Amino acid sequence: MNNKLSADQDRDAINLIRGIAMDAPLLAKSGHQGTAMALAPLGHVLYSRILRHDPKNPNWKNRDRFILSNGHASILQYALLFLNGYGIEIDDLKKFRQFGSVTPGHPEVGHTAGVEVTTGPLGQGFANAVGMAIAERNLRARFGASACDHNIFVLAGDGCFMEGISHEAASLAGHLKLDRLICIFDDNAITIDGSTSLSCSDDVAKRFSSYGWNVMQLGEIADDLDALEESLVTARANRGAPTLCILRTHIGAPSPDFTDAHEAHGNPFNATHVSTTKKVMGIPDEAFWAPTEIVSACRAHAQARGHATSADYEADLTEMPDRYLWEAAWQTPKSSSFRSLLPEFDQKTDLATRQVIQKVFDASLPALPGLIAGSADLTGNTGTKLSKQTAQSASAPDGRQIYFGIREHAMGGAVVGMALHGGVLPVCGTFFVFADYMRPAIRLAALSKAKCVFIFSHDSIGVGEDGPTHQPVEQLATLRAIPDLQVIRPADPNETVAAWCAAVDHNGPTAIILSRQNVLSVTDGSAVNNGAGIVGEKLNKPDVVLIGTGSEVGLCTQAAKQLAETGVNAQVVSMPSWDRYERSDKSNDNELFPKGVPVISVEAGVTLGWHKYADHTIGIDRFGASAPGAVALKELGISVEAIINKVKSL
Repeated sequence: MNNKLSADQDRDAINLIRGIAMDAPLLAKSGHQGTAMALAPLGHVLYSRILRHDPKNPNWKNRDRFILSNGHASILQYALLFLNGYGIEIDDLKKFRQFGSVTPGHPEVGHTAGVEVTTGPLGQGFANAVGMAIAERNLRARFGASACDHNIFVLAGDGCFMEGISHEAASLAGHLKLDRLICIFDDNAITIDGSTSLSCSDDVAKRFSSYGWNVMQLGEIADDLDALEESLVTARANRGAPTLCILRTHIGAPSPDFTDAHEAHGNPFNATHVSTTKKVMGIPDEAFWAPTEIVSACRAHAQARGHATSADYEADLTEMPDRYLWEAAWQTPKSSSFRSLLPEFDQKTDLATRQVIQKVFDASLPALPGLIAGSADLTGNTGTKLSKQTAQSASAPDGRQIYFGIREHAMGGAVVGMALHGGVLPVCGTFFVFADYMRPAIRLAALSKAKCVFIFSHDSIGVGEDGPTHQPVEQLATLRAIPDLQVIRPADPNETVAAWCAAVDHNGPTAIILSRQNVLSVTDGSAVNNGAGIVGEKLNKPDVVLIGTGSEVGLCTQAAKQLAETGVNAQVVSMPSWDRYERSDKSNDNELFPKGVPVISVEAGVTLGWHKYADHTIGIDRFGASAPGAVALKELGISVEAIINKVKSL
């Protein structure tokens, strides 16, 4: 079949995209038409000539990935998905940015067919693309090109490259020589405030060259379809480095009123401006102009290209010798299938939970072909070291150990991209206080339901001598505030094993919060199942309930023993996960928290939120202090003595 539409069809398709890029924001009274208008030819070339994609099978594993990092231009992607037959129709475009529509203000993965990642916060999509390129290369190296052999295309703008995350991600991609990654830079020299010259004088080409990227200056070819195609084909063929294509564009083109104007970024176009622009384009002055003949032609073309490619791929997979491992990488086995491989700990065990998680990873590795782990220069410290696993690199693309370097921002975004690519179960780690560097990526992981695991060690002022800059106090409360993020702070080794199982089985991201210091094994791990559980024997008539998380559960058990010697019956409850508790049926609430019995929470962090579960709180509503960890904890009131004194004061 002919792999191109006719020149007239190309022209009409681009005009249709530009018309929708104006009409949808005008109807919504909100949106960003200027970038979408300028990039309509590029988008059309990508979808009609370059990308391997199948509108009838949008999630086939070996498709090319396209990420719109400058997600404010979402109407461009929606127009392309409409034109190529991904299920979006004119009525959906008319509901642009409206409640419940499949055309929200920024692209959302899982919400709209054909959208690969959730973008909007600038630079995050670019970092996601780096993660996708890591996943693609790792799978190709391990399972063969017949299983995995595709490209990652990402479209980014000035805003993406100003954000710091892009510097980290580009540096990492260049170091790893991710040559299936192609970034198109929409070089329009415009931000919301005005010209980029107001705030930035970077030489983007030199910057990316210094990272080790292959840089292509495309120049003024934004409307030349054949030149765009030739350039993208050349970029796709490059090996040994990721490629940056710098494309000079003119925001708002071909509007006679707003071409190259910063006002075109937002929504200044009124009905008169739209009509004037449509006259220049030579199309009817009607809203959502979409002639049946051009829509049908584009859809038939895309579906014919896509079906042939995806069908051949599925046929090849049937001959794959290690098909089971390939499927297991994409569909993570339930933890029950490998629970017997995981370590168990008796009550004599005295280990930091960050050390335990490393043992758990090693034990899980044979059962989880998708598992790939790394850290931001803290691999040994955080427990994210996979024993005897090769470091991921250009010379060892099958390596399952990633050294992200001191790049927490990029690490978070890359891990989300890896998870959304599929085929890998990515784990990353750093000190808990540095979760603040990763918060946008963690938030987007939750919004995207990306199946990844964030390991945060050194979870309290028990960090000690490094002082308040490195001692997390508010971080746990802030992670708990993120909807759809599973947060688990295990009390001891057995709860750490259970936390990993919960992460493996969870359909979304999990943050596991681990201790630097050793903790005694005091639980059987079962509290993780429902988010909360009694430690030791259930008391018939407790005088008080002590509820804690992490290392403080051990303090509660010690305090309970000493209180028992004075005739005070204290029941200890471990509550490693608030969100798991809230999702449970709470059928044992009366056992956990008997009516009329005072509840005291104990946690080495801010007390924000604990009043939902406790009548009284012991915590740290201030920053920490530089001192040996045990001293810092005692001086700031996290001790057995402090718990006993609190109980006696009631």
